[in-house]
Amino acid sequence: MNKPSKRAPRTPGAPAAATSRTPDSGFSYSRPFFEELVDRALAHAKKLGATDAGAEASEGCGLSVSVRKGELENVERNRDKSLGVTVYLGKRRGNASTSDFSAQAIEQTVQAAYDIARFTAEDPVAGLPDADDIAPEHTHRDLQLFHPWAITSEDAARMAMACEAAALKTHRRITNSEGAGVSAQQSHFFSAHTRGFRGGYASSRHSFSVAPIASLPGKNAEMQRDAWYSSMRDATELASPEAVGRYAAQRALSRLGSRKIPTTQCPVLFESTLAAGLLGGFVQAVSGGSLYRKSSFLLDSLGKMVFPKHIDILEDPFILRGKGSSPFDEEGVRVAPRKVVKGGRVEGYFLSSYSARKLGMKTTGNAGGSHNLTLTSRLTQPGDDLDAMLKKLGTGLFVVELMGQGVNYVTGDYSRGASGFWVENGRIAFPVHEITIAGNLKDMLKGIEAVGADVYNYGAKSVGSVLVNRMKVAGS
Repeated sequence: MNKPSKRAPRTPGAPAAATSRTPDSGFSYSRPFFEELVDRALAHAKKLGATDAGAEASEGCGLSVSVRKGELENVERNRDKSLGVTVYLGKRRGNASTSDFSAQAIEQTVQAAYDIARFTAEDPVAGLPDADDIAPEHTHRDLQLFHPWAITSEDAARMAMACEAAALKTHRRITNSEGAGVSAQQSHFFSAHTRGFRGGYASSRHSFSVAPIASLPGKNAEMQRDAWYSSMRDATELASPEAVGRYAAQRALSRLGSRKIPTTQCPVLFESTLAAGLLGGFVQAVSGGSLYRKSSFLLDSLGKMVFPKHIDILEDPFILRGKGSSPFDEEGVRVAPRKVVKGGRVEGYFLSSYSARKLGMKTTGNAGGSHNLTLTSRLTQPGDDLDAMLKKLGTGLFVVELMGQGVNYVTGDYSRGASGFWVENGRIAFPVHEITIAGNLKDMLKGIEAVGADVYNYGAKSVGSVLVNRMKVAGS
């Protein structure tokens, strides 16, 4: 299987919404309107006596269409807006938000945040980012994150139906479908605070997906479901609906005839779509909130070997059109490319200003999360596709689906329901289901033997298939 690769009325009392700089954006409010809104909120906060304050105005809109068995099921249009205000009175913090952009509502929201701060206990590390950490406005890069998709509900329905139809036509054993969907979403914001930050940008995210069902007739009738999708900031970069539909069908067909296997210990190969979850486990363990609360299995891991020597992890917030790209973090702090893991050794945590202060460290520009992480192995060769990774696995389990949330990030204990394929001598022997894979994340990360060249981008994380040397597989 080859992976396919209307304006809103003006709110009374609010400043007039200036014309958007992108006429076809579909937004009801412009950047200048948001700047005026935010400045009004900050000015009122200072008038009330706030020592510091921040505000963010945002708007999002989109279309979602779903179909099933060639029939239209749902058409949903969403549009939301918000103004969030944070007020500081020394080391006391208050936050409030509103979806009403009238002058009276803005003042009431600022007053609410101010009142909350008055009655909140002091926090020694509370506060806006330090001035020298702020990303100056002239440094904000255009990362090409906004690509509006002027798709009608009729066109979206046709695309979803084409995707589902392609799946259903793939093979006579594709007998049903859980449906297909198309989503076109976009948003923009402007944020500022009294430490000198001003910035904002527009972004988009478009996708479609399908979930076909394959079945075997007869006395021991069996049904297997799988799904696939395509997601991009620019709709022109989406895979074709037909290719996605066929690939989803092939995945479902490949799982027919699944068996149970006896309980065993063996190497486990995580499909690239799932390997991003292992990377996500590491990120959570070395993020500020987990560290200062001491709720991580990787406490005090800075400078220590957590992965084998051949593993590197790069964070790059400046990838054009990247799903995790941003010219600054949620606090307006500067960001930069960096090696998070180098030669298996942890070179940096993921810290906001608050968590950094709690730990006696400096912010890493990760308020709001990580930016475009890529996990690589120095041992990976260009030809290390999935077939090559199955050969490296030899005899063991190839996992393509995980179920449940059985991960304890305090201890690292890992236990999740799974399904996939049993592999013998580097070749898939048969599909398996109703199994559980178990281990400890600390051991699993250290036990990564190989990373495939079959790199898949899952949100803000990119990684190939990952081979872990040994895990317990609980079967029949």
